Amino acid sequence: MSARARILGWVLLVVLLALAGTLLATRTVLHNQLDQRLDAEISHETSKLRAYLATSDATTGARPPDVDAVLHRYLERNLPEQHETFFSLVDGAAARRSAVEPPVRLDTDRALVAELARATTPRYGTVETAVGSVRYGVLPVSVEGDPRRGALVVAEFVDHAAGQIDDVLRVMAAMSGAALVLAGLIGWLVAGRILAPVREVRLAAEQIGESDLTRRIDVRGSDDVAALGRTFNTMLDRLERAFADQREFIDDAGHELRTPITIVRGHLELMRDDPEDLEVTRRLVQDELGRMQRMVDDLLVLAKSGRPDFLQPGAVDLADLTVETLAKARPLAERAWRLDEVAETTVRADGQRLVQALLQLVANAVRHTAAGQEIAVGSAVTATSVRLWVRDTGEGVPPDSRTRVFERFKRGSNAAGDDGAGLGLPIVAAIAGAHGGTVHLDSEPGEGARFTIEFPRVSTVEAAR
Repeated sequence: MSARARILGWVLLVVLLALAGTLLATRTVLHNQLDQRLDAEISHETSKLRAYLATSDATTGARPPDVDAVLHRYLERNLPEQHETFFSLVDGAAARRSAVEPPVRLDTDRALVAELARATTPRYGTVETAVGSVRYGVLPVSVEGDPRRGALVVAEFVDHAAGQIDDVLRVMAAMSGAALVLAGLIGWLVAGRILAPVREVRLAAEQIGESDLTRRIDVRGSDDVAALGRTFNTMLDRLERAFADQREFIDDAGHELRTPITIVRGHLELMRDDPEDLEVTRRLVQDELGRMQRMVDDLLVLAKSGRPDFLQPGAVDLADLTVETLAKARPLAERAWRLDEVAETTVRADGQRLVQALLQLVANAVRHTAAGQEIAVGSAVTATSVRLWVRDTGEGVPPDSRTRVFERFKRGSNAAGDDGAGLGLPIVAAIAGAHGGTVHLDSEPGEGARFTIEFPRVSTVEAAR
């Protein structure tokens, strides 16, 4: 069963139990009220009979001379309700009954009449008949001077009086059934609308493949299910970008690695037995293999940059890091090395990765400067950020290359003769991104370039908390 059907089933079950409980409670209350009303009717007839016996006859001014006449006159004056009947007993036999035809004749039941005639005091009870339960009251009557024993029997037909209750319950049951059907229809529509994003998530997940990650869910509303749809769309965005980057990475890596492999293969195929030719080929192969090794190492760094363990943060003294980076950079080339500024503070970061990024920027500056030109390293902090930079006074970065240089295997338009693979600056961007920051480039053609790594500042005290 679908989630929609299960939710609707449980809701309808709860509604059904609630309606059934309501009907049962209503039936119980109404029947209790009916029992009380019937008992009250019998008590009322008892009071009326006693009041009648206590007064004289309105016509003759005297009470009838015998018990049969007393009961006859009383039956003439008091008509029963729709669900009741009266009859009199005289000397153990049924004498007279009310004029209204009852649902069933109790005065013709000899066994019942004999049982009721034995009552010497008011007596109440219930008897089962062909038309259901009957509640009765036997009220003994005697008249001075008449030795015969008489009694008035008041009978209330319970099931007949309960017919109105049954009508009410049938109406309530019909309305409950209609309400249950209506609740089912509305619940089905509402559940379908609420679960629509979940269904679209399932359908989208079934249709997603490596070649098609463009499917998105149309999200409406702001509830938890809509939030699930938005989260799924965000996940698809990340997957699409990841697969696109992966395809681009594989294509670029294959293209870049194909060149040195082709060069090595070509020279090996043309290699002769001449010692001088062998030496030239050996040096060329070693050089190309070294370039491939550097490229593979750079690719591994980029591949690891998205992993949680890429950084190993700790307390980093920015002053020491800046000075040590400059010291490591000096042997790379004959340049005018400078220390711009030093931040005298400690932050939480991965010092080795930051040195790696700065040395990549230094190596890039060396490639684009000439002997004697200036290369400077510096660090600074603000209340919220840390900045590390490398600047040079070389040829600068052309405007059309300022975005492209941070892409994998892409070089600036002024990179002619550069033997790099185009992975240095992407590695710097990856290290900055892992620290939650970015790399900024400020450059003008012929006036040098300044690459700045900026990331949020977290003090060692805050990190310890």
